[in-house]
Amino acid sequence: MSPRTSPISRRVTIRRAVERDAKRLTRLVRGSGAYQGKYAAAVAGYRVGPDYIEAHRTFVAVDADEHGGRVLGFYSLVLEPPELDLLFVADEVQGRGIGRLLVEHMQSEARAAGIDRLKVVSHLPAEDFYHRVGAVRTGTALANPPAVPWDRPEFEFRIPPR
Repeated sequence: MSPRTSPISRRVTIRRAVERDAKRLTRLVRGSGAYQGKYAAAVAGYRVGPDYIEAHRTFVAVDADEHGGRVLGFYSLVLEPPELDLLFVADEVQGRGIGRLLVEHMQSEARAAGIDRLKVVSHLPAEDFYHRVGAVRTGTALANPPAVPWDRPEFEFRIPPR
């Protein structure tokens, strides 16, 4: 198995994001390989600031074995209306289950908040990932130039009660 696709071999902790995470989350978004080439403009000026972290349920997956906990990925859950706003996994750990862990955590948080379904407007390269983690395609979000000049797949997570 290549290092890119080997399973998680170390302890991963998912915790609530804090203000000091803002710059690392911004770097993760802007440096994402999924947003290179024609997609680069969509995240070029994007910022995950302390205000965003405070306003939304933002959680980070960190490598608990490294000093300070290296950020492996993160997500942001918006409660009203229910939506998975952001989900990013660091390029070097994609294919190791971090995204699936984040989705499972997000579903648990949504369930605890009384949400039974939530929307995701996906980036085109992430469409297969959302299928694999159980999201159901519900439509297409139309382009919104100049910010997003392409149509995007829209999904829904159905959150069953426990």
